[in-house]
Amino acid sequence: MQEIFLHSITNFKGEQINMKYDYLVVGAGLYGAVFAHEAKKAGKSVLVIDKRPNIAGNVYTEAVEGIQVHKYGAHIFHTNNRKVCEYVNQFAEFNRFTNSPIANYNGELYSLPFNMYTFNKMWGVVTPEEAAAKIEEQKKEAGIVEPKNLEEQAISLVGRDIYEKLIKGYTEKQWGRPCKELPAFIIKRLPVRLTFDNNYFNALFQGIPIGGYTKMVANMLEGIEVQLNADYLKNKESYDTIADKIIYTGAIDAFYDYKLGTLEYRSVRFETELLDVPNFQGNAAVNYTDEKTPWTRIIEHKWFEFGKDENGNAFPKTVISREYSSEWKLGDEPYYPVNDDKNGKLYKEYKKMADKEKKVIFGGRLGEYKYYDMDVTIASALELCKKELK
Repeated sequence: MQEIFLHSITNFKGEQINMKYDYLVVGAGLYGAVFAHEAKKAGKSVLVIDKRPNIAGNVYTEAVEGIQVHKYGAHIFHTNNRKVCEYVNQFAEFNRFTNSPIANYNGELYSLPFNMYTFNKMWGVVTPEEAAAKIEEQKKEAGIVEPKNLEEQAISLVGRDIYEKLIKGYTEKQWGRPCKELPAFIIKRLPVRLTFDNNYFNALFQGIPIGGYTKMVANMLEGIEVQLNADYLKNKESYDTIADKIIYTGAIDAFYDYKLGTLEYRSVRFETELLDVPNFQGNAAVNYTDEKTPWTRIIEHKWFEFGKDENGNAFPKTVISREYSSEWKLGDEPYYPVNDDKNGKLYKEYKKMADKEKKVIFGGRLGEYKYYDMDVTIASALELCKKELK
């Protein structure tokens, strides 16, 4: 049993402490933090635990030379849900960051999202009419009526040229599968515009919390008991005795010790460097879309804050992270569910088991095996609060 667990459940003489919480929240990410905050507000006693040494889950940020580094990958808050936007603004002030990534294909730079800058660079077209005609021409050549997979969906959206240069290599690196084997809906998240709008997201509200996501989540968890380096699954029997109900945000298959089989995930690893230069790439995110470059993208974290600290002083150094996508294996951090038919069927079987649990509620990206953006994660947690905290 881990020491941090011992501090709460027993004293150092090994005598049992009579502690009982209304809720044990497993996971100090957004879902768990939102639920814990609302439960405390409703007068409930709450203990939040996380196996990591930090709160905030995958949105965790840490300061390096004053720069807020997104340790588990770039997170840009965006939403069309006004209620969720107002909710998070209780805990942080957001800057005006707009996500405008760049694609690097063997040294050729293209605008992402796909817009008139992209089409001009790719084909030399100048007007929206010319761009639309070129895309339509390539769609007709491909003969796609009803896209059946990601490759066909991409070609039906932007034509074969853009697919081959800007989508295929990046996507296959990211998912570890040929585009023909990936579902069409994945690519629907890519905006395609016949305008010069460089904003990747089509969202009313967008930005990054000033001071980082960790500060925002810490504000959510203010006044709530939190234990880090605490592994629920390794100490499940003991933890299950200290709360009336458990909100579990970990992987659902891990909860059941993979007894029906292992759900598939994509994992991500990062190589992060502090560089003694003021500007490495001039943009927060550059995607490497060729097949040969091993990383999927490079994040330069200072540009999430426009290269300046809270007092308006320019950061003299920079921090970059090369991001590599890899197949998940036991022991790796699971990032993205693989939403295909095989995994969908297996998840449904786990869900049947989860629905029979009397004191455990599964939530979040891993608990529900869903590709959630941050705003959807928060909305889902608030929906649970509405049902659970009546």
